[in-house]
Amino acid sequence: MDITWDDLVGSALLGTERRRPAGVVGDAEEAAAGLLDAAAGGVMRRRAGVRPGVAGERPGLAPEDRRPELPEAARRRLGMLLADRTGDGGRGGRRGAAPNLAELLPQWLSEARREGYAAPPALLPALLEAARARTDLRADALALAGPRGLWLARLNPEWKFALRAGQAGVPGGAGPDDAAEVRRVWEEGLFAERVALLTRLRLADPANALALLSGTWRGERAEDRLMFLDSLRTGLSGEDEPFLEEALSDRSRNVRATAAELLSALPESALAARMAERARSCVSMSPEGIAVEAPYECDAAMERDGVASKPPNGRGERAWWLGQLVEASPMAAWSARFGGRTPEEIVALPVLDDWQPDLHAAWCRAAVRQRDVRWARALLGPPPAAQTPVGAVGDPAKLLSILPAEERASWVAEFIAAHGLSEAFQMLGVCAVPWAAELGRAVVDALDIARDAGSYPWSFSGVMGLAERCLDPDGADQVAVLSAGAEEPPDGAPGATVYWSEAFQRLTGTLRLRATMLAELRTRPLPTAPTPTATSHADTP
Repeated sequence: MDITWDDLVGSALLGTERRRPAGVVGDAEEAAAGLLDAAAGGVMRRRAGVRPGVAGERPGLAPEDRRPELPEAARRRLGMLLADRTGDGGRGGRRGAAPNLAELLPQWLSEARREGYAAPPALLPALLEAARARTDLRADALALAGPRGLWLARLNPEWKFALRAGQAGVPGGAGPDDAAEVRRVWEEGLFAERVALLTRLRLADPANALALLSGTWRGERAEDRLMFLDSLRTGLSGEDEPFLEEALSDRSRNVRATAAELLSALPESALAARMAERARSCVSMSPEGIAVEAPYECDAAMERDGVASKPPNGRGERAWWLGQLVEASPMAAWSARFGGRTPEEIVALPVLDDWQPDLHAAWCRAAVRQRDVRWARALLGPPPAAQTPVGAVGDPAKLLSILPAEERASWVAEFIAAHGLSEAFQMLGVCAVPWAAELGRAVVDALDIARDAGSYPWSFSGVMGLAERCLDPDGADQVAVLSAGAEEPPDGAPGATVYWSEAFQRLTGTLRLRATMLAELRTRPLPTAPTPTATSHADTP
């Protein structure tokens, strides 16, 4: 007897004791078994009767990637790193002394990108998943994935981020020399593809990218205009000024603010000149020092030039307006304002009526925005000596970021030697990797001092993580000496010595593993020798 599928579903939901399908007999256990048998037969009938659906369009072939393949040892290493992206390694939360593979993956990807390798096709899905989960991996992961990675990302909505984030360094895609393809992607592509295209063009041909954006600017949505405008940071120059001046009248407040920020990064722009004139009217030289008369109102012209009229909570209106004017003014204007003095001499001048924190903080932001090394150096000054309070003016890490790498490392090393690591985390984050030898020694010495002082080791977990990624692998021997267990300080944290020993062992193992990984990537496979052609004895002389 035929049993309908609905009867079977109803009996399964209600139970065979309350509703037994026709043809199922026996006690409760036999009825349950009979129901399952009937369901199995019903599934087979339903599957056998399904008509095949219409096949979707097959994707085109993946583009060719002509970059060299990874050496075999490096390919296996990548597979291991991708398989343990969490870095836990099955240890249930405690790290122990084993290296954290999650901390090694970013450096491996960066080095593989620098060496110009292509990712193995079989590992592309895992590589895209890693980039989806961790935004800090995306630039290097997508560059390694190359054109085949972008091709694969278009087939999975979960990887759509790659179309936007794959803009830097990814071979393939519409290039500046392919005008037809550029036009097609710009007019027909997804928003993420258009942003990626615009950024690639800004790297190669900023003027062409600006012309492309100008042609469709008025028809773009406000949120899209903001993203497109942000792409102009790449290759920003005076050629962009007329377009940005027009964007100051945009309907969107965020677009206007971004346009004003970009114009203020161009010291020769008309907006910078307008801001400098306003700032000069507020800041002047008096016999006692620098006098400040902050604005009393934020007029319409100031708002058009990007000055936000409403201050954040806890900030006075006049100080808020003054900071924005000074921040957007060219740094070169202040030397003329103060009688030809150098940045160091200007920073040393007293500022009257407690305006120094606001004025110096605004100068710090302006120096960073305009990448002015002389002003950044003057505002930072030398590293404060030991027992001297650390100044709170500006953001030292941002000022350091625009100094030459060697000078940056030396400044931070001196700072750590004098003040330890408690206030150095952000500064270490802007230093070039691998850390210079002087900086590496300063960090390791400071960790050793903290251990001997009985400090909690987990208070330095952030610095230890940075050291695992940034210390030069050649410093492994210096760290290995600290791995040996030490006596527990009488006033130290209970159990701290064991944790410190584990941390130094982990750091040593990580540095040595990094050295091995780099060697694997730098070992180019030997060219395959040609197969010798067989010869007969008659051909042998």
